[in-house]
Order: sequence, then structure tokens, then C-alpha cells
Amino acid sequence: MKKKIMSMALAAVLAGSMLGGCGSSSDTASAGELNIFIWTEYVSQDAIDAFEKDTGIKVNVSTYSSNEDMIAKVKSESEGTYDIIQPSDYAVEQLAGQGMLEELDKEKLTNLGNIGESYLDPSYDPGNVYSVPYQGGVAAIAVNTSKVDKEITSYGDLFDPSLAGQLVVLDDYRAVIGMTERSMGLSMNETDPDILSGVEEKLLTLKDNIALYDSDSPKSAMISGDCSVGYMWSAEAALAMEENADIQIVYPSEGAYVFMDNWAIPKGAKHYDAAMEFINYMLSVDAAKMNIEEFPYLSANSKAVEAMGEEYSSNEAKNPPAEVIAAGEYVSNLDTDTLAIYDEMWTKLKE
Repeated sequence: MKKKIMSMALAAVLAGSMLGGCGSSSDTASAGELNIFIWTEYVSQDAIDAFEKDTGIKVNVSTYSSNEDMIAKVKSESEGTYDIIQPSDYAVEQLAGQGMLEELDKEKLTNLGNIGESYLDPSYDPGNVYSVPYQGGVAAIAVNTSKVDKEITSYGDLFDPSLAGQLVVLDDYRAVIGMTERSMGLSMNETDPDILSGVEEKLLTLKDNIALYDSDSPKSAMISGDCSVGYMWSAEAALAMEENADIQIVYPSEGAYVFMDNWAIPKGAKHYDAAMEFINYMLSVDAAKMNIEEFPYLSANSKAVEAMGEEYSSNEAKNPPAEVIAAGEYVSNLDTDTLAIYDEMWTKLKE
């Protein structure tokens, strides 16, 4: 899950009216094509190739690095431009609330039983009316122990002046501001303007420590040695650890930012039936294994996790412990006024 700055202009777009028109439950164009809009470095090309081979459906892939970028793009394009998107938890709630998602035909999801019961019926989409879970994880800390003498155990430690110029962090305003809030004992979804003023004050002290903002591949700066500490998705940390044994993952003592990404169909999708077929395929054990093997995030597919075996299930970077998830917090869908405050803080940090 990877997010970039949401400008004030985008905030205005997000606050705008719903997309017009009604959705389609059957294809209005050739079912031989599917246009998907997904996170960067998140779905195995092998899995997509296998789907194309099995079905004869050509899959056109576009990628994004933040929920905000995705939502703005979907709104700016003609209805039906995309057949599948991958919104995170809070984004599902936002999109559904604005009438931007099609309801899913559960009868077509014959592989839904592979999804762990604990991941179904989430608060952001009760009954999984509009979405089904894919992969998730934690915004964790990666530390190159050969370069950092300081013991790092928390989000709060990332603000230490001794780490000046050493951090790569997610290019994600909710993740970085949320991490700051957690370091202060606050919720990642704080809305009180007076409290957020104090959050901004602490957030800006992080500026000198940040060398790079990167949500697409933050592991690269750690592997190359350009940065010695990273605030990144847990799977990115896992991949960095495979390249450099000195890199270790740290789950923050304050409780981590937890996320779950989902499959969903935008309103007016031109290839609804093909989209349902694709989602059902991605819920299969074989496809889920291909995705886990290439991008080792926390998988909602419990049957695939079982099939992956001990190497995956016991790896705390690839498969964050249940207690880490339980102690963490999901980002919520905030009101427009609060998002404007967050956006202003983010802009000041990146100036």
C-alpha cells in the first residue's frame, strides 16, 4: 500500500459530487479486454499472464502509488475507463459512500471461501458488498544495524536528530502524519484542530531526518545504502532483508499503521463480468501464492498462506504477527476539513 501527497486541488476533487450514471452488471464492450488500475509492485505478472492464458482476456495494467492519486484519476477519467481498482480500507468506504463502486456478484466468487473469516465483513465494507480483501500489512521500520548505533524500537525514535539525512519514508501523507500521531500517543485519525497543531509542530521536526520520500520501492534506498533507516511497508522491509542481512524490521512499540487493500469494481465498468472473473481468479490459491511469493505482504487468503508453508508463515516481516496487527490501527475516512489540515501539514513538511 503506497500513497503520495494529496494536494488541495485533489482534496477539492474528493469533496466533489458523485460520478453520474448508473453501473453495468454486464459487459458493454468486448469481454476480451480488461483494464485494471492497481498499486505499483503489488500483483505478480505471472498471475496476470496465467489469467490471460486461461481465459483469453487481455489485461491492460495501469498503476498508482496512493489511494488519493487513484481516486482523483478515476474521477477525472470517463466512467468505465477502469474495470478493477485496488482501494485500501478507508478508500473503499469513501468510494462506496460517493456511489463510485459497483456491488459485487458473490455468486461469481466461487473462491471467496479461501479468504480467512477474520478478513471478511470489515467495518469499512460490511458484508463485503463492494470489495474483497487482497493483501495488507504494516507500516514498519527497517534499520541497517551496521550503520545505526542507536537502538530503534518506536516511531518516536525516527525523530531523533542523530538520524539527520538518513531516513527514507513513505510518500504518503496519512502514513507519515499518522506515524507522528502514534508517536505522541494519539490516534492516526485525529480530527481536533488544536491537537493537530501540536502534531504539525512535531511533524516538522522530522524534515531534517528525511533524505527521500518513496512509496513505490523504499527498499531500494536501504539496499543501496543511501539510507540507513526506513519507514516502509512491511513487505518492502522483508525484501530488503533478503538482500542485506544487516537490515532488520522493527514493529513500533506505539502500535503500527495497519492496512488492508482490496479488489473492487468502479461504477460503470465496461467489462463487469470479466472483472468478476479476474477477481475470482485472484482469490484462487494458485494466484494468491504467486502474488505472495513475489510481493510478500500479509495475505487475506488463508488457504494460500497454509499452502506457502512455514517459511512464509513464520517470517515476521512477510507475515506480521497477530499481536502486531491487534495493537495497530487502521486509517479512517476523514472529513474534508480535517483532510485539508493534513494536506497543509504535509505541504509544509515537503517544502
